[in-house]
Formats: sequence, structure tokens, C-alpha cells
Amino acid sequence: MSTPIKVVAVSGSLHDPSKTTVLLQEILDRLAQVHPIEARLIKLTEIGPHFAGALSRAELPAVVEEELQAIETADLLVVASPVYRASFTGLFKHLFDFVDQYALVDTPVLLAASGGSERHALIIEHQFRPLFAFFQALTLPLGVYAHDSDFTDYRVSSRLLADRIEKSIARALPLVRGNVEEKRAIRAALAEGVAEVTPERDPRAPVRLYS
Repeated sequence: MSTPIKVVAVSGSLHDPSKTTVLLQEILDRLAQVHPIEARLIKLTEIGPHFAGALSRAELPAVVEEELQAIETADLLVVASPVYRASFTGLFKHLFDFVDQYALVDTPVLLAASGGSERHALIIEHQFRPLFAFFQALTLPLGVYAHDSDFTDYRVSSRLLADRIEKSIARALPLVRGNVEEKRAIRAALAEGVAEVTPERDPRAPVRLYS
């Protein structure tokens, strides 16, 4: 499958420059080396101020609504946050509080995080996976955790981290490709108006189309 995958990356960092955002960009760059992608990087440093106390999605400005729609229609989500008080940042969670509950069903999600030391690496298992399990998303088997010593001047400088990124992509791609191909096949069938017909169906009964 050479059709580009629509990849949406979300950085939960509240700072710019940010090691978390650098980590996401590195993942996107390495993914683009092995498969065509259409990448979109969403930074909370840019859209966070637009939340401005909004209590419902209807109160959000168009700039945030556009990003939410991008998240909800992605072929692959790549999400990352710095560790903040043993979890992801509050604004990261606030953003996903506005995502439709069923929009991410079966959507592949590659999980990533950054922290001051390796002691926080389990944030991926203890915080990220439960959040995206709520959405019934398909969290990919191998997450990527980076700590401060993996970066030099806001560049990934650790060979071990680079290897981890490459391994996570290699493990993810077969699942992502299969997921995308299945969704596109379903959409193509729906576009052609394929009818649901069973052997027991009365031929005189009206045909019901999938919707």
C-alpha cells in the first residue's frame, strides 16, 4: 500500500522549544522514511490558549474544532506528553475531553512520553493506555519513552532512543496498514451502495443499505 497514511501527532507539552515535540517530530520523520504520510502536528502551546474556559465543544473557536476533526479522522495518531505530576499534562487531557467518545474506535495510536529520568517510563502503561482504552482505540504494542539525557540541544542524540523509535514503527506499520486498508475497503463498498443480503432474506422485502 503506497497511499499516504494520514498521521496526526499531538504534543501535550506546555513549552516551546520542547523535548516532547522534538520526540514527536523524530517519530514522524522516521515514519516518513518507510511509508508515505500526510503529517499534521498539533501543539498545545499553540491551541491551548484558545480553550479560554470553554466548557463544551460548541464553545470552542474554529481553530480548535479544526484540530479536533483532524484527530477524529486520522489513520494514525501519535500522542506524547511530558510527565507532569505522575501523569500527562492537564491540557493534554482537556483536549481529549472534547474528542467524540466513539470517533477513535479502532484507530491506531502510537504512545510516547518524555521525562526527567527513566523512573517515569511506566506513564505509557499506567496513564496513556487507560485513556485511549476508554475511546476503544487500538494502542500500538510498543510505546516510546525518552528522558532528558536522550537529547542534546533539543535534538535526539541517543542511539538507544533512535532504535526504540525504529522498532516501534516497524511493529506498528503492519497493524496500521491493515487498519487503513480495511477502512478504505469499507468506504469503497459503502460508496458503491453494497446491499446486505442474507440467504434467509425475503426477496420481496426492501433492501437495507449499510450506513
